[in-house]
Amino acid sequence: MAERIIPSANTLVKYDNPTLVTKHEDRKKERDESPSKGKPAAAGAELKRETEEILNTILPPLEWEEESQLWRQQVSTNPATRLEVVNLQEQLDMRLQQRQARETGICPVRRELYTQCFDEIIRQVTINCAERGLLLLRVRDEMRMTIEAYQALYCSSIAFGMRKALQAEQGKSDLEAQVEQLKNEKLELEHQIVELKQRAEQADRRAAETRMAEERKHTEEIAFLKKTNMQLKTQLEGIIAPKK
Repeated sequence: MAERIIPSANTLVKYDNPTLVTKHEDRKKERDESPSKGKPAAAGAELKRETEEILNTILPPLEWEEESQLWRQQVSTNPATRLEVVNLQEQLDMRLQQRQARETGICPVRRELYTQCFDEIIRQVTINCAERGLLLLRVRDEMRMTIEAYQALYCSSIAFGMRKALQAEQGKSDLEAQVEQLKNEKLELEHQIVELKQRAEQADRRAAETRMAEERKHTEEIAFLKKTNMQLKTQLEGIIAPKK
């Protein structure tokens, strides 16, 4: 297989140099060949080492196409030295600073870099002990599921909060309209109270005037009757006096 050296990907996981898998024309030719010939597969049919298979399962190889050629890049199977572990920590700190990752709270950048660092640690551990690497793989997958569950819960809570906020805003508008309507009704009732008070005062004044007029008329009638009574009394006395 042809090989070429390219700059390392923007990841903390250590990869081998990419290798040319095959050309599209060769792959098409292989598909067109009849399988009945019984020829053994190419050299790629050789059994891979167990550690490589586990690493490819944990960290699948990267594949891409360039100029009608398929390239593949697998994780490195070289054991990590103590210096490489120290460099990994330094690279992590440097990239956290370069990409301006937040130290606290939710930060996708920080999570991405720590995920890459954890994958590199799994790679290093798997090379020395495959069982330990598989156990770390379970831990990684459980952490991812937990984070995804928290993300789903967060998104649903945000959506719920937005719905409640919209409902509250709509309810606020309805209440404001109701308050305005009640204010108008209050003003109308106050106007009615003022009008009714004015009518009551007018009715009281008319009643008082009517009462005073009735009293005056009654007084005049009494005076007239008294005067008439005196006149009649005088006349009666005048009639009765000569007879004596």
